[in-house]
Amino acid sequence: MPAPDKLSHLLELADQGPALRAALAEELADLLCAWPRDYPQSMREVCEALLAKAVRDIDESARARLRVQLYSLPGLAQRVLPRGSQSVIEAARTGKDLASVLSERLGVSGKIAGDILHDESGVKLAVACKGAYMDRATFSALALLVHPARDRSHAFVMLDTFDNVPVSEAGHMLRNWQSEKQLVPA
Repeated sequence: MPAPDKLSHLLELADQGPALRAALAEELADLLCAWPRDYPQSMREVCEALLAKAVRDIDESARARLRVQLYSLPGLAQRVLPRGSQSVIEAARTGKDLASVLSERLGVSGKIAGDILHDESGVKLAVACKGAYMDRATFSALALLVHPARDRSHAFVMLDTFDNVPVSEAGHMLRNWQSEKQLVPA
């Protein structure tokens, strides 16, 4: 099926409502795992974003099937099927080594996770959270725990930053950070 027709089909399926989200997610996962060479890369980003939205409406058993289906794409599986952001928030609350928990959750090196956490502006944290498809509430909790606001305006600036980061750009940046981890010798 030509790329434009396939994308139209997927968007039509997305418009069918929550009842067909599992079917949409499975079809998207199949496509992403066997991406046709003649399909444009920009369409892949749209499909990844659509998959991330579709998984919000599926049950845990469907999520488990998708994890298996996306086994060959662990970075994508980690971004769209997070195993809970509570561990990251809990680590921040309890004073655990947040950099290592964030490193594991994002699939980046410990150094990059540390850089993300030490960015006083919160921009890197916003990009990381958005790229990993963490929701606004998770970002807000992390931002407040990692960078306690000096005043309320600082907290609002960080939330605005999160809101203004495009998902596709955040995902691209997170993939770059993840690929840097692959370049670091063991």
